[in-house]
Amino acid sequence: MSWLFGIKGPKGEGAGPPLSLPPAQPGAEGGGDRGGGDRPAPKDKWSNFDPTGLERAAKAARELEHSRHAKEALSLAQMQEQTLQLEQQSKLKEYEAAVEQLKSEQIRVQAEERRKTLSEETRQHQARAQYQDKLARQRYDDQLKQQQLLNEENLRKQEESVQKQEAMRRATVEREMELRHKNEMLRVEAEARARAKAERENADIIREQIRLKAAEHRQTILESIRTAGTLFGEGFRTFVTDWDKVTATVAGLTLLALGVYSAKNATSVAGRYIEARLGKPSLVRETSRITVLEALRHPVQVSRRLLSKPQDALEGVVLSPSLEARVRDIAIATRNTMKNRSLYRNILAYGPPGTGKTLFAKKLALHSGMDYAIMTGGDVAPMGRDGVTAMHKVFDWASTSRRGLLLFVDEADAFLRKRATEKISEDLRATLNAFLHRTGQHSSKFMLVLASNQPEQFDWAVNDRIDEMVRFDLPGREERERLVRMYFDKYVLKPATEGKHSSRWTGFLQLLCCVGPAGGLSEKDVVPAPTVHHALLSAHSPERREVPSGALEARSV
Repeated sequence: MSWLFGIKGPKGEGAGPPLSLPPAQPGAEGGGDRGGGDRPAPKDKWSNFDPTGLERAAKAARELEHSRHAKEALSLAQMQEQTLQLEQQSKLKEYEAAVEQLKSEQIRVQAEERRKTLSEETRQHQARAQYQDKLARQRYDDQLKQQQLLNEENLRKQEESVQKQEAMRRATVEREMELRHKNEMLRVEAEARARAKAERENADIIREQIRLKAAEHRQTILESIRTAGTLFGEGFRTFVTDWDKVTATVAGLTLLALGVYSAKNATSVAGRYIEARLGKPSLVRETSRITVLEALRHPVQVSRRLLSKPQDALEGVVLSPSLEARVRDIAIATRNTMKNRSLYRNILAYGPPGTGKTLFAKKLALHSGMDYAIMTGGDVAPMGRDGVTAMHKVFDWASTSRRGLLLFVDEADAFLRKRATEKISEDLRATLNAFLHRTGQHSSKFMLVLASNQPEQFDWAVNDRIDEMVRFDLPGREERERLVRMYFDKYVLKPATEGKHSSRWTGFLQLLCCVGPAGGLSEKDVVPAPTVHHALLSAHSPERREVPSGALEARSV
């Protein structure tokens, strides 16, 4: 727009002549031919008006109308104006956005300040509450201390008061006792003086009374002695002269002495007889001998035992063939000895534990028709001095058996040790001597069977009393198979086929697995297998207890 105000534009644009610009304000220096810097200021408001500017403007307008770029200049001016307006609007929006951002920031700052204020107030409240609680506890502690001090002071005052009262009471009592003692002394002194005065005045009368009383007492005693002597002499004379009374008196005293002595001995004999017949010695742990008390308690079982037939000596006993033959010979010989009432032979059964020594002794007694009694050597040593008496009671009790008694001593090496090398107590040595005394000769009343794991520890005198020595070794493979099958039939198959509820068949192969690789198992190791298996089977519900087909055929595998 410089051409509009008379400023020449660039060359080639065809611009008109330059126009003179109007003055910016009144009184300012104007440009042009008529304006000068040294002109004085006008005197009125219209004196500074320069009409040349209007003229130039009018001239520019005329030139603009006749110019070929008039429309472009106008449109350019409009576009510039629009651009300015858009720039103003964008600035206005930016200002508004900045204002909104400032407002949101101010809100955030206010919220943050408010949050900080609330947290500070909360902290102040907590601190105030803690401080008030601290003050309250401190006041309570001070009150407790003051109350305790007050109570202690009151207690101290009470104790002082009680002590003062006790001191006053003690002083009063002491004063009363002192006054009473003085009064009592005065009274006693007065009475003594009065009594002495009276005695001095009545001394002759008193002496005469004493003499008369002594003479009368002496006369009475003499008369009593004389009368008693007369009566006793007459009675003794009458008793001596009457021979019937003397004879009756002597006979009565003699019969009384005999009665007391006989009753004492009869009571002792009856006690030993009752103890031997009705009870068993304390050393015997188990016996098949029937007593009166057992018959009264279990009459059915006792009658079955009395009516039962002798069993086979090897029934339920699994041994090796050689040992089985030897044991059978011993059983036959023992049965013949019992029938012929001959002397029994003593046996020593030795070997590892659990190989059937106790079972063999029981079966041997049942096969021979004898009673058996089991005792253990470990029970002898704790008895001390009573061991000798207990040992004699065992053999006395064994001698009273009508059927003969097989006395089985388990762990006999516990008290039958060597007396020369082993260190044993005097009580155990005396018990061993009593045992040797009662077993010095063979008896037809009892048979002795000793069992031991270490027979080399026996005393030489014990070895001299043994007639047969039988070694029980661990069962071999065939014996273990027989043991497993026997106990399997007893505890599994028989309850499964004959019981009210059949058992469920499981694990027979696991049961037999102990037969092959289990070398060196004893009977005690093999027996629990089927019993535990049977317990596991019995734990299941009755609805599921069933024997599958082919279970009985598996037994022969």
